Amino acid sequence: MKTVRLLLVGGATLAVACLAGVSPAGAQSPAAKREALEQRVTEANVRAELFALAADSMEGRMTASPGGARAARYIAAQMKAAGLRPAGDSGGYLQRVPVLTGEGSTPRSLESFAVWNLLPENKRGIAYNVIGILDGERSDSAVVVDAHYDHLGTVGHGPCRALGADSICNGADDDASGTVAVIEIAKALASGQKPHRTIVFVATTGEEVGLIGTRWYIAHPAIPLDKMTANLEIEMIDRPDSLAGGPGRAWLTGYDRSSMGDMLAVAGLPVVPDKRLCQGFFERSDNIAFARAGIPAHTLSTFDLHADYHRADDDARLADIPHMTGVIRAAVGAVDLLGNGPAPQWYDGRKPPAVGRIAMVGCPGR
Repeated sequence: MKTVRLLLVGGATLAVACLAGVSPAGAQSPAAKREALEQRVTEANVRAELFALAADSMEGRMTASPGGARAARYIAAQMKAAGLRPAGDSGGYLQRVPVLTGEGSTPRSLESFAVWNLLPENKRGIAYNVIGILDGERSDSAVVVDAHYDHLGTVGHGPCRALGADSICNGADDDASGTVAVIEIAKALASGQKPHRTIVFVATTGEEVGLIGTRWYIAHPAIPLDKMTANLEIEMIDRPDSLAGGPGRAWLTGYDRSSMGDMLAVAGLPVVPDKRLCQGFFERSDNIAFARAGIPAHTLSTFDLHADYHRADDDARLADIPHMTGVIRAAVGAVDLLGNGPAPQWYDGRKPPAVGRIAMVGCPGR
């Protein structure tokens, strides 16, 4: 396995080095182009979008709730402002996702609208993924960049843990922060040159209740999965993590599973391996559904195990905006590389199985 890994790393290194090489006279180098794109992400925009998505008016963005639908419409408006091509249902940005719901119950996934139509009317719920596409030079090669925008809702309508009189789980870090990253990456890249690969931006629903939105997207993709070369999920980035190196730096789940992490490192991006392997973060976000489908898929994060996780005090006022802006800028560089550089490859023996238990390397007892 070590020999195969070295060959793949060498190939990725060579390809990235070529991309970062000297450009013809008068032309902007790939590295300079990437830096210019990154600088389009501003603290003012990051703050405004985070406070909008984590506002009390969004009611905790519970799947298939009015607040969740309100958030979906806000994200769709941001994708439109970025100039993305709508790739949801009926020519819009919203992809309808059928769910089983009911008063006070947790939404559950359904396999089809045919099943949904058989339910009593008061059990039929609709949730939404939000999908926009930045068309590349190639339509037969695509990257998916995503984050889940849903959260836990309000006390009494989900697993939200109250804090005093605060009954709304705003989910600023989890995962309004990642959703802001998707929006800002889209705006930055859409302002530049057309990428080599097509980039699909997806804000998914239902991660907190079983990856409902991602599983629906995989069954109904905007671009066929066999055209998909990589997935980058962004989850919980509004506070720095000392294990990643502090403000502006992030870690990547499943770093040693594919060449993606090494590609980012060779390009000089501030991304390091996930050092909390026993937490199983590679398996705990939407990326795992793509990975099990065979696509190199990882999550970028700075979650430092803070005590506000899944509590009503995960509020935007606690966000470190300069740190979050720095991480989003790094994510812009990462997606630019995935869209224009070599396609990541699984390392020998590290591709997760389609079903069954995933081996945990480096974690005692796993």
